[in-house]
Amino acid sequence: MAMKKFINDPNDLTAELLEGYCSAYKNKVKLESGKLVVRATPKSQDKVAIVTLGGAGHEPALSGFVGEGMLDISVVGDIFAAPGPPKVLEALKMANRPAGILFVVLNHAGDVMSANMAMEMAEKEGINVKMILTHEDIAPGADAPVEDRRGLVGCVPLYKVAGAAAEAGKSLDEVYEIAKKFNDNMATLAVALKPATHPSNGEEIFELADDEMEIGMGQHGEAGTGRSPMKTADETAEIMVTQLAQAVKAKSGDKVLVWLNGAGATTLMELFIVYRRVEQVLAEKGIEVARADIDEYLTVQEMGGFQMFVAKMDDELLGYWDATCDTPYMTVR
Repeated sequence: MAMKKFINDPNDLTAELLEGYCSAYKNKVKLESGKLVVRATPKSQDKVAIVTLGGAGHEPALSGFVGEGMLDISVVGDIFAAPGPPKVLEALKMANRPAGILFVVLNHAGDVMSANMAMEMAEKEGINVKMILTHEDIAPGADAPVEDRRGLVGCVPLYKVAGAAAEAGKSLDEVYEIAKKFNDNMATLAVALKPATHPSNGEEIFELADDEMEIGMGQHGEAGTGRSPMKTADETAEIMVTQLAQAVKAKSGDKVLVWLNGAGATTLMELFIVYRRVEQVLAEKGIEVARADIDEYLTVQEMGGFQMFVAKMDDELLGYWDATCDTPYMTVR
């Protein structure tokens, strides 16, 4: 089947989407040097900057969360591809300040390679930066080595918590420790129902039969925990939230943050039906959903399915979660 998308020349995808995005939200973001999405109103130099990187094609992530209380700069790569180290270094130089930089990187091979090379160059430049790697995917097992666990939608709530700590004037070491606490207590599991196509050529990025689903599949079709016949919303919710609660070691009396992130083609109707059962299962375990949100944060074009995210929260993390932010795709007042 021919690809049906509202695009122009496939070679211009990233440039045109960034032009459109930054034009639409010019009061909050601006485009610098072609692929750096930065805050329209810069943060004070005495506050820690938050920088991230990642490929385009996952909108609104990651650039949708640049703004007050979250990211200072998002370094954008081409569709599903990491930006090169020189562009990342350019962003770190731009963000450089006495307060320092927290550099948030999702655990995907290309992102990590580019980030590590940029960090080596930044060290030679004397830039004060600390890197944190998100790796909350539990498909390989909650206790699998960090290098085997992908970074999924959990990067977005981590931007929120770390960004709030930075806005509060915390030092780089303090912001890092707060981000690490959140990072160490979050988990994500994805489920796929139908493949996405690559918008440059229309090719499906993986194959999945019409009567199949796969829990644990990655953002780009990476293998999950195994394919199975389609299950109901309740069955899917129970399987996923049970594993996630175990992964973050949530027990009776604990409070959690729950997100359902639509992958691009799954409707809000479906996500709300799934969430209904998620909250019921957690309540049966005595676990309180202190905060929840259901929307599309990190998509994969028209991929069918969603990512379920759970983080164990305490009063400190909830305080940062509720703090003010103002970005194109997340606002708290």
